[in-house]
Amino acid sequence: MTGVASQSMEIIDGDAIPDEARRLHQQGRMAGQQGDYDRALELLDRAHAEAPGWAYPVYDAAFTYLLKGDIVAAERLYTKVDRMEPRGFFTCKTTLDVLRRELSGALPDGLAHAFVMLEFLQDEEEKKAILQGVVSRFPGFAQAWRELSDLLEDPDDRLYAIERGLDGDPDHETRGQLMLNKALLVHRRGDREQAMEILTLLALDPDSTLSTVSLANATITQVLPR
Repeated sequence: MTGVASQSMEIIDGDAIPDEARRLHQQGRMAGQQGDYDRALELLDRAHAEAPGWAYPVYDAAFTYLLKGDIVAAERLYTKVDRMEPRGFFTCKTTLDVLRRELSGALPDGLAHAFVMLEFLQDEEEKKAILQGVVSRFPGFAQAWRELSDLLEDPDDRLYAIERGLDGDPDHETRGQLMLNKALLVHRRGDREQAMEILTLLALDPDSTLSTVSLANATITQVLPR
């Protein structure tokens, strides 16, 4: 189960998360890591009952269903997380979009699970080769282009992958990551003005996730100052 809770996630609607909810959530995560998915789902459901406004147990339950291969249940719970945290929650928007592409038939059965599992592949060359194969078969798969762009060394190749990802109608989370990387690339090429324009638009865009806004502002102040 991916993601680490930030300090801000320890508060829901001004109230501290109950200790019992946190305990059940942690036990659920441990069960999931041990491969006991049914037990994990039971504990995560109980954690959610203790803290209905806390998205984390729902998010981990969605991921657990994805690991089990139940993409319908996974999509339902990722949708719930997205409603609870509309400005983004870890990789929720990205995974939800990939699931919906698979459910619509735009991607083949099993690709959402395989794509998520790439996160745990340590061999970057192997990962790059897999992603290159994926985008050659599914050139509109924006999220795969984004992952591939991070593994490419040549700036021209990276920019090409970024542009292909942007052409693939990415979710807001993926779009933000692609645009942030594009801004850094054009800045390295000496075009500070275009980089600043990209970052400013991201920071002001109401559709940007909170993490995108934070990274855009940080890049403006820490990377691009004159």
